[in-house]
Amino acid sequence: MTAIASFCFFTALVAIISWWLTRKDRMDSSDAYFLAGRSLTAWVIAGSLMLTNLSTEHLIGLNGDAFNHTIAVMAWETTAALAMVLTALYFLPRYLRIGLTTIPEYLALRFDNHTRILATALFLFSYAIAILPVVLLFGAAGLESLFDVSVSLGLSEAESKWIMVWVVGTIGSMYAIFGGLKAVAISDTINGIGFLIAGLLIPVLALYMLGDGNILTGFNEVYSAENEKFDITGDEPGSFLPFGVLFTGMIVNQIFFWCTNQSIIQRALGAKNLKEAQKGVLIAAGFKIIGPLAVVLPGVIAYHMFKDTLTSDQYLQAYPMLVKAVLPTVLTGFFAAVMVGAVLSTFNSVLNSAATLFSKGVYHTVINPASSERDQVQIGRWCSALLAIAAMCIAPSIDTSGSLYIYLQQINATFFGPMLAVILCGLLTTRASARAAKTSLIVGPLVFYLLNFSFGTEYQGLMRDLFGLSEPLHFLHTLALVFLLTLGLMFVMSPRSSGSVQTISAGSSASLVDLTPWRYSKVVGIIIAVTTIACYVSLAQ
Repeated sequence: MTAIASFCFFTALVAIISWWLTRKDRMDSSDAYFLAGRSLTAWVIAGSLMLTNLSTEHLIGLNGDAFNHTIAVMAWETTAALAMVLTALYFLPRYLRIGLTTIPEYLALRFDNHTRILATALFLFSYAIAILPVVLLFGAAGLESLFDVSVSLGLSEAESKWIMVWVVGTIGSMYAIFGGLKAVAISDTINGIGFLIAGLLIPVLALYMLGDGNILTGFNEVYSAENEKFDITGDEPGSFLPFGVLFTGMIVNQIFFWCTNQSIIQRALGAKNLKEAQKGVLIAAGFKIIGPLAVVLPGVIAYHMFKDTLTSDQYLQAYPMLVKAVLPTVLTGFFAAVMVGAVLSTFNSVLNSAATLFSKGVYHTVINPASSERDQVQIGRWCSALLAIAAMCIAPSIDTSGSLYIYLQQINATFFGPMLAVILCGLLTTRASARAAKTSLIVGPLVFYLLNFSFGTEYQGLMRDLFGLSEPLHFLHTLALVFLLTLGLMFVMSPRSSGSVQTISAGSSASLVDLTPWRYSKVVGIIIAVTTIACYVSLAQ
């Protein structure tokens, strides 16, 4: 009963605070609804960035992968910090100078509206089939494991997951549909505080228990007994995440996700000025470095404690089982509320970005160019509602037999490489043409899908023969290959002179925010980069 009360209290508290801080805001303009009126400050941006990215697919999924493999999976977190430095120092000044609302809007300015529509469709498709359903499924799995919901309600696990998916999805969509970006960002920040406290509390309590009251003793026990788990390079035969991918597809993945992905960048585009945007992104980058303490280390601890109890197929149970073993009952409700908050934050953030993309990139551009600001907001709300329903329908049917986190990354990678190639060509050269951009956005994802899914067996056989490989080529290497092929296609299809392509000049909207950079941005960026590299040097075996 205490657990349920604390769960309801914290969940309601987040909702009440978010409502109170946004109750006087008018949501009748697209800037107010989609970009929080360009009023977000550094800590709100940082909190929203973290909770848009971090959710139960990290707490349960990454910890589960660490349970099955090694801490090499922390690369998904630590290398993100490097990409975020790049966002703060290079991409944000350009985006804010142009006065963007969406990334596809940049493609319209640089290429043409057809390129914008294609990019918008790819974003929306990846949100609908990958991010939104997986986030809901992980949230339902976590609640089932913690609270034994199926037992309490007298239902099967499948039935209870279906109910939780719809309950959590409905609550999450309310923030996005009625509150806009500001309500989403505020709830993200509050949930982020809870996430940080709860996430770090689990390994601390576990090590305290293992060390009979001494955390360092507990860590030494785990490190000594499971030393092979602490190899950050992951460079063993058939590695789940080989060290080599850090220099190929991981670079592509992280630069796209943190520098050009709408659901991430939209938080920074809503900043009150460049200084706050840069501070927010770099603060979040700092948290990314310590993130593995919450989303990877507990998986190794769980392996040490439950390796004789759980099989590799039960990896999704590793983290919830650890939580049950070490968390006092009085805190169980709070922890469950944090998990639900993390799901809500990612879910409603992606819904808000999807609404922005559709309203600005499809409705206002193609369907009704004369639409008013109020019309665009209303259409955005309808888009959020329909995507939420689609995600709630898809989530219970997803196969959980393999790594759900890798499933999510593979689906996203289908679009990441080609999209990044097109955006970078637009930013870095005046030669890239609209025809080349549109062709690349169609051909690139198709090639990746064929190589990684449709003809994966044949492709892997060819790679083995060509390079003498003993193990399958990791999908991140394939991502890098498709990225390079897309760059080549852009180069071949573009004219040799820049006379026939568009260039971008900042519009009148660029004056809406102050573009004075944060004076410490470069210094902080260097510190973050050095710290990230030091993590790899110190943990390499």
